[in-house]
Amino acid sequence: MTRPAVEAVEVGKSYGGVAALTAASFTATAGEVHALVGENGAGKSTLIKILGGRVRPDTGVVRIGGNAVSLSGPQAAHDLGAWTVFQELTLLPWMTVAENLLLLRETKGATGLISRSATIRDADALLARYGVHHIDPRALVEDISLAERQTIEIVRAVSNNPQILFLDEPTSSLVEREVEWLFGQIRALRTQGACVVFTSHRWAEIRSIADRITIFRGGKDVGTFTEIDEGEAVRLMTGRRVEALYPPLPPMPNAAATALEASAMSGPNVRGVSFSLHAGEVLGVGGLAGHGHRELFRMLFGDATATGGQLTVHGKTRRFRSPRAAIAAGIALVPEDRKTEGLLLRMSVRDNATLVILKRLTRFGVLKPAEERRAAQSVVDSLRVRTAGISQPVGALSGGNQQKVLLGRWLLAECQILLLYDVTRGVDVATKHEIYELVLKLASEGHAIVFYSSDAEELAHLCHRVLVMREGVVAAELHAPGITAEDIVSAAVRDHLAA
Repeated sequence: MTRPAVEAVEVGKSYGGVAALTAASFTATAGEVHALVGENGAGKSTLIKILGGRVRPDTGVVRIGGNAVSLSGPQAAHDLGAWTVFQELTLLPWMTVAENLLLLRETKGATGLISRSATIRDADALLARYGVHHIDPRALVEDISLAERQTIEIVRAVSNNPQILFLDEPTSSLVEREVEWLFGQIRALRTQGACVVFTSHRWAEIRSIADRITIFRGGKDVGTFTEIDEGEAVRLMTGRRVEALYPPLPPMPNAAATALEASAMSGPNVRGVSFSLHAGEVLGVGGLAGHGHRELFRMLFGDATATGGQLTVHGKTRRFRSPRAAIAAGIALVPEDRKTEGLLLRMSVRDNATLVILKRLTRFGVLKPAEERRAAQSVVDSLRVRTAGISQPVGALSGGNQQKVLLGRWLLAECQILLLYDVTRGVDVATKHEIYELVLKLASEGHAIVFYSSDAEELAHLCHRVLVMREGVVAAELHAPGITAEDIVSAAVRDHLAA
């Protein structure tokens, strides 16, 4: 161990009377990769925001390089060599990849104006320097995938040669290949003597990259370890033991009815995809990012237009021109990015939960508040949403509880076909277990579920079948029991597609 790079001493922070941190302490050293772990709402992200200059603590001391500092904002942290990559992305969606990547350090021409062509050229070279060849620097950020946006955030931070790099859930939207790329960048920074602090809910990642682990619970640090097994870490994080992360997969019902059938579906980045989905089935969709999963889900939900093929829902041929039409047919989507595509963060838990069923809760065009409250409260109670009340803004909830509200919305709408896109992204281990139980419970009750995950282990344990997509087509179909994460990854990267 060498000199401390960053320290928090007895740091406290409250929001409206709710304590996010309570006398929390933390130390990370130069040349170290240090993991912060804990449940959603344990205080990890708040601590990173304080250390990165985005939030000021109410109490306690922050030291960088051994010196006490009072950070006035992110730029003050940057001036001290500290950079942050957040789970909630900070890119400007209406600007290009190049403009975001080189923001405030663009190349200027002889007139002093920014040279657009030079900015694109320099951004392309910067991406290539870090081994990123699949992202077009001319593309608008709003048009690229969540994983690609996260990659841009990482490159932007790493290219500033940080002495301290904070990574808040950087792998939550990345798949295995991209995680390995990120870990290569982290190892290079460690070799150069930088300090890397990161959070993750994936224990295999923590075990493989972290030199030390600090566990947070209830806004306070409860221990720092060089070695600790997952079971003990979960106990310290939650105060209870989770004996089995993955619940047993319920059997498929005999002679289950076909709920949804896709025949030769084609569209942007999707080529001739066919499959059937049965009532009571969890059908997994996996493979490397960028190979058509997101576009397929959007087509099934009427958010993207299919250019070919046929979709049958409960025996009736359908062609959805909007999500409204898909919802009317009993299809629901939990999207890739719940914060920008699923929830209205400034609105309450009640408003978000009942959004789709407002017509049912009105009489002569006037909303019935008592019925709306009862409906929203039923979601909170049945899904064990941790909230101060149904009037609390949904943006104030942890990621896992936001996801529960989004799932509850579709249960209130009584949708029988659920398209779940990476529903455990950025969710802590205990809440993941609750979501797994909910997904399998819904399947046992007859819901038909299409389940995409960037985590191959999830697909292997939670799905009756897994479709592995590559280059917009189904490269393999795997059947339970006996599916392994290795089978899924192998099918995603093999040279030749399955016949």
